[in-house]
Amino acid sequence: MAGLNRVMLIGNVGTDPEMRFTPSGNPVTSFRVAANRVYTTSDGERKQETEWFTVVAWKKQAESCNQFLTKGQRVYVEGSLRTRTWEGQDGQKRTRVEVIANRVLFLDRQAIAPLPAEEFATEAVEEVEPEDLPF
Repeated sequence: MAGLNRVMLIGNVGTDPEMRFTPSGNPVTSFRVAANRVYTTSDGERKQETEWFTVVAWKKQAESCNQFLTKGQRVYVEGSLRTRTWEGQDGQKRTRVEVIANRVLFLDRQAIAPLPAEEFATEAVEEVEPEDLPF
């Protein structure tokens, strides 16, 4: 039987990304994302909870996240969960659940220079009649 390990988050970046390199030279960037959940209690009171996630991005995606993400930005992350276990310097066993990002979309618009007008030029679109649609 096949399994599924998929996570989709929309939230705010809680820490500036930190990029480091593996011994083989691959870039890896990690950052925290805060995602809110709003719900209504049985008493009719609206409440909000914030859940924090550690996101890990690799290679080109790691470089982009490190370059363009900053604390407070809105972000969409899609990936899978991975549990990592290690022994701390105090000898205690540590465990962390991380989101290994397959896709990271920056949802906040950046203040960038506009593209020249010809970049936005589009060709005329042919009108489509309802009977031309395949469904």
